[in-house]
Order: sequence, then C-alpha cells, then structure tokens
Amino acid sequence: MSKIQLMSHLVAGYPTDEIAFTVARALVKGGADILEIQLPFSDPSADGPAIQGACTKVLERGYRTADGLAFISKLHQEFPQVKIYLMSYGSLVYTPGIENFCKKAAQAGVTGMIIPDLPFDYDEGLTAACRANGMENIPVAAPSMSPERLYKLAHAGFSYIYAALRTGITGTNTTIDKNTLDFLEKVKEGGSKVYGGFGISNGEQAKALASTVEAIVAGSVFVKIITENQNDINKLADAVEAKAKELTQTT
Repeated sequence: MSKIQLMSHLVAGYPTDEIAFTVARALVKGGADILEIQLPFSDPSADGPAIQGACTKVLERGYRTADGLAFISKLHQEFPQVKIYLMSYGSLVYTPGIENFCKKAAQAGVTGMIIPDLPFDYDEGLTAACRANGMENIPVAAPSMSPERLYKLAHAGFSYIYAALRTGITGTNTTIDKNTLDFLEKVKEGGSKVYGGFGISNGEQAKALASTVEAIVAGSVFVKIITENQNDINKLADAVEAKAKELTQTT
C-alpha cells in the first residue's frame, strides 16, 4: 500500500492549545507529513467559513502571534521529524518587520512560509528573509492567474509552490478534473514541487491528485471535525486520525 503525502492545515490554538495539540498528534499518527499551522487572523482573504470561524474563536481569547509561535515551537519539539509550515497573512508578518518575523519563525521550528496575500514578485523581502533563516517561501498559484503571470511564477525558481485548485475561498468541495490537472502541470513546468489544496476532503480527491502533486493539502475538513467533536477528546482524536489515513492511502 503506497502513501499519499499530506500537508494538514491547523489553526494554532483552536479551540484551545491543548485540543489543537491533541489534533496535531492525531494528524501525525494518521500520516501527515507536513503540519501547516495558521496564525489566527481577523480578515482572511482566502479562508472559508470553517477556518474563519476557528480564527475568530481563537482571537476572542486574546491570542497573539507570540502564542502561535510558542505553539509551533512545542510541536517542533515533539515532532522534530515533521515539517512545519507557517501560514498567515501579510500584515502579521510585515508589522513586526519581515526579517524579525522570519527569524522568530525559524527559531520556533518553521521550515516554510505560506503568505497568500504577498505576491511572489512583490513580497516585501519575504523570500530573501526566508532564505537567510533556512526557510522556504512558498508562493500561491491560482487558476485565476493570467497565463503570462502563471508562467512567470512557475519559472521563478521556487522550490515549492502552493497551488490553489480553484478560485474563491477554502472549504467548499473541489472537483478534480482535466482543467485542474492541466493547471497543476503548468505550475510544475519550471521544476518547482507543487502542493495542491482547496476543498480536499476525501480519499477519492486525494487519489485523483496523487500522481501530480508533491503533497495534497487539507484544512477545512479537519477544522470541521474539531468543531463537531471538541467536547469529546478521544472521539476527536480518532476522527482526525481516521480522516488523515483516508487521505493518505492510495489503495
């Protein structure tokens, strides 16, 4: 039985740090290769209702960037073998100074940054700051990009690119069809490895993508499981692990 690589998205501190940590353990046990940890943000541009709601709940507790980085540091200490990517939005990274932020993220154990609203060619120095701190900047490609801009991104020399499999926000179901696969081939054209996500929630979708991407990305599906099962920690851990296994097993 071969395994599909999985990048699983998790909102730091949702609904509590303790529960989020239990979920991270279940994700790793279920086969997640990369933990994509989102710092909660008040005005996300790419996140659907599930993730927006999770961010709102965490922010209501007075959660700060320092809390999110402490959560990541704890994860890294327990799972040093698992890649941790930090996902956030430009203002959280830009406000404290991008070099300063990247240094703190790297110290916490982050190896890659995904900042959807910082364009790859106007990134305020993010790529250089990541490189200086041993991290990768992972820009986002979307099907709405013009062919010229997509070509430019694909050939810009990034090690990894996050491909949003459709336009709009996360969380609603995505159909993997010929257009999706053609788009992914264009993203890969310059030699970058590609992560494919947005609306991935079942094994059938994962299998359809497996041969085209470096890893599939799943987020809202796990946030929904957390929301539905947060009052029963054992049931929650079992459900998260089972979903991760479903998404990573090809046959």
